[in-house]
Amino acid sequence: MSSPRHSISVHYARTFITGLERRGHNCDSILQRAGLHRGLLDNPQVRITPHQLSSLVQQLWHTADDEFLALGSRPCRFGIFPLMARQALYGTTLRSVLRRSCHFYNLVSEAVEFKFEEWDDCARLSLRLSDPSLDTEHSLCEFLLLIWHRFPGWMIGRRVELSRMCFTHARPRHSAEYRLMFPAPVAYEQPFNGFEFSREQLDAPIVQTVANLRSYMKRAPLDWFSRQAYYPIYTRRVLDQLERADTLASTTMEDTATALHMTTRTLRRKLTDEGTSFQDIKDGLRRDTAIHLLSQPSRPVSSIARELGFSEPSAFTRAFRHWTGVSPSSYRKRG
Repeated sequence: MSSPRHSISVHYARTFITGLERRGHNCDSILQRAGLHRGLLDNPQVRITPHQLSSLVQQLWHTADDEFLALGSRPCRFGIFPLMARQALYGTTLRSVLRRSCHFYNLVSEAVEFKFEEWDDCARLSLRLSDPSLDTEHSLCEFLLLIWHRFPGWMIGRRVELSRMCFTHARPRHSAEYRLMFPAPVAYEQPFNGFEFSREQLDAPIVQTVANLRSYMKRAPLDWFSRQAYYPIYTRRVLDQLERADTLASTTMEDTATALHMTTRTLRRKLTDEGTSFQDIKDGLRRDTAIHLLSQPSRPVSSIARELGFSEPSAFTRAFRHWTGVSPSSYRKRG
């Protein structure tokens, strides 16, 4: 979501920390500086803010001097990506960005092999880890594909529209996160890891400059984690309406259907077809808003409860525990 209320599964924080600790690094102080706590990592229901994950990854990069977060067979020295990005700016189109970036990494890193292909009306970017056994939960593979979709999109000033995502692994427990990461249907147990898109997009011109790149790299990886989540059309429209609502808690399905110029019955059917419901969307937004507000120490829990429409803090505590597995006070204390 474009809103700061978007949250991310703690799964990624846990797997990135695991990679460094496997190499002998002590990450307790890094977790603390990122506003996290080891107790949060042990609960798969917990979600964190993009700022928390971004801060964590930045510190892990510096600590390990490895942009692959100790999940590849060889380290990729911190600072390699900005060098590649500058080289990519010498190109003229999306095609040249993908060609240059793949060629660059294939020269400097033995941990991963990138491949860019085009044929008929299709284009594909894929990657192969030289030792996938080090990436047991697929986080490095997913992280790299996330970057290689979003960075080229930034270079041309618009999203690269994907036709499908492919992974060699079976559907993982955290597969629900893919809806927030990749704007395409996902296929598992495929012969390659990568994504495909229409070949006509390869002619899109580069619109960024060196000055823009400096600002972009100062923000990294926050932009990669904060970018708008990808939802089906009616789920997206409902989210947009709820995010604009003056009072999220009191906004009803009837209000939303009216704003979207359709009947409640039609909206319910459209959401069911997309595998969700109005209440699920609303609860998810309240959950992410709560996580965002709890990351601000100056906000009392009672105030957050009222803002989210709970008449009593105890009701908010029950709901938050249902959403994340921990109470608001425990979440804040551990974070």
